Amino acid sequence: MSLEFKLPELGENITSADVIKVLISVGDKVEVEQPVLEIETEKATIEVPSSIAGNVSEVLVKDGDNIKIGQLIFKTSGTEAAKPEVKAEPKKIKAETVPVETKSAAVKTSGGTVEFKLPDLGENISSAEITKVLVKAGDTISEGQNVIEVESEKAALEVPCDYAGVVKTVKVKEGDKVSSGDVILVIESTSVKVEAPKTVSAQQVPPQAVNPKPPVFVNHIPEAPPVKREVIKFKVVPAAPSVRRFAREIGIMIEDVTGTGPGKRITVEDVKKYSKRKNELTDKNLGGNASLGIVPQKLPDFTKWGDVEVKKMSNVRKKTAEHLSYAWASIPHVTQFDKADITELEQLRKQFGKLAEKVGGKLTITAILLKVLASAFKKFPQFNSSVDMQNHEIIYKNYVNIGIAVDTDRGLIVPVIRDVDKKNIVQLAKDLTDISVKARNNKITLEDMQGGNFTISNLGGIGGTSFTPIVNTPEVAILGVSRGAMEPVYKDGNFVPRLKLPLSLSYDHRVIDGADGARFIRWVCEALENPLLLVLEG
Repeated sequence: MSLEFKLPELGENITSADVIKVLISVGDKVEVEQPVLEIETEKATIEVPSSIAGNVSEVLVKDGDNIKIGQLIFKTSGTEAAKPEVKAEPKKIKAETVPVETKSAAVKTSGGTVEFKLPDLGENISSAEITKVLVKAGDTISEGQNVIEVESEKAALEVPCDYAGVVKTVKVKEGDKVSSGDVILVIESTSVKVEAPKTVSAQQVPPQAVNPKPPVFVNHIPEAPPVKREVIKFKVVPAAPSVRRFAREIGIMIEDVTGTGPGKRITVEDVKKYSKRKNELTDKNLGGNASLGIVPQKLPDFTKWGDVEVKKMSNVRKKTAEHLSYAWASIPHVTQFDKADITELEQLRKQFGKLAEKVGGKLTITAILLKVLASAFKKFPQFNSSVDMQNHEIIYKNYVNIGIAVDTDRGLIVPVIRDVDKKNIVQLAKDLTDISVKARNNKITLEDMQGGNFTISNLGGIGGTSFTPIVNTPEVAILGVSRGAMEPVYKDGNFVPRLKLPLSLSYDHRVIDGADGARFIRWVCEALENPLLLVLEG
């Protein structure tokens, strides 16, 4: 029976890819989930697993080909299509380990040397950096004990081991870059659980499975060679006046273009091809942001003026830099400033603070703001939305998840408080305390930082009078909170001291007009000044 394998969906807005390497040839025996192609899209390198098994009878692509979704890749003969089991994506890291001496299906054995390998760390995460090794050779470990700490692009994670026994060899050290499946430890185990070898992971679900997922992207953008410009001075290049005019209009120097016409004459098609190649190379270097006008500049040699120290960015810092650069360049930001009189609110906060302490929380202004914002979204739904410029649509959300920017020793992260509109302030105070402690102790997970609709960035504990926070795309607004201060306010013929809280609202002007921005932040201020407004209008 002949079976066909076609290129599956690779992800949103990806229609084609270049073949870097064909990993199979005619006559090879292919198993389900075996990588058969290594391809490169505009932003990532991907290994494509097979969803069929059998002997390869024909390979229809070669290295260097550009292939499209649904294109036939190879054919097999003599085996029926596999029917893989689809497993729900796990919320916790569970190490996948394979004994050195056995290849049997799911059975229990006791004793023996086993290899503990780095498990799947989550969707779209193929590698991480080891920040700490928690065990050494000779240590006795228990099942579920954390053995290493790793840092991915979004979070620091502790990785537990599935085996109990004595550590014979530690295969990694701090600073190593490791990928899923790399051997971390060799253990003399006292109790071994051997998993069935053919399980379908979240990274390798075949297209026939229910709700298939695309192959996992390797989060690495290969550095493209810079476009070399060799301007030939005082040399007239062969090109018609109309071609020269076209090159000037699209910003191309005609001297850089190689002609393919008679006598190496430059044609309009030559200019178009050169411009396309230049944009593709630039777009790769900029992570897909070339159209935004972000052009990297080469730094000077700072050692000319003194000693310097160069340190690599952490994964969290790199991801923050990329994300905020994209957000700043793609979103037309407007920031609206206002101040709330929280004199009475501060007295109430101190008076009822013990209610939050009883459940393990702390009644802060941020906790109160969470509830105020959930009410504000009912009156101003455009602040709880996302904009889709590809389809020219605005997506309004009927749930309220609010991110809280947290300053950690590894950089800025934004864990999310969920279902804010369904909880009271005391519950929110408890959730806020828990997530903040979790973030600062590097216990935060990827799931904790996903699904936010709006962000609060509170710098009041540090200082400052105001600032301009950057919208955390795909959200459309962010509220900055600065330190409250006593100010003289003219009231009833006299100046009286009042506690004023500075607020800074940045928003996406594509979705939110200036008047709506001013109304929103004023409503928030009035709700803080008179909490009854939450009941009347929230």
